[in-house]
Amino acid sequence: MPPDTPTPPTTPEQALAIVRSRYAQPELPDGTPAPLHVHEFDIGYLVYATFPPATGASAPTRPAAPAAPGGSKIIVAKDTGETVAVPNYPVETAIALYRRQARQ
Repeated sequence: MPPDTPTPPTTPEQALAIVRSRYAQPELPDGTPAPLHVHEFDIGYLVYATFPPATGASAPTRPAAPAAPGGSKIIVAKDTGETVAVPNYPVETAIALYRRQARQ
């Protein structure tokens, strides 16, 4: 049985493996897996999915409605391997929020 706490990651690939082992894979509208990206910063790795804009026949003919609220990005702590969900904010804003939470 694997340990409850993962080994702290030392590479973006290891952080991505931790996220994939703990969270469901986000999907594109056609059901294929959404690409996951990793942004490394001093105390962690921010892992998030990206969803390309609709093009061709699936592109909307009118302006897009605002995005639905919700969603999150995942941060993997470099020192412990623990994961924390943060709101789906822009990268730097999500990291700043995590830093504020980590200091508490």
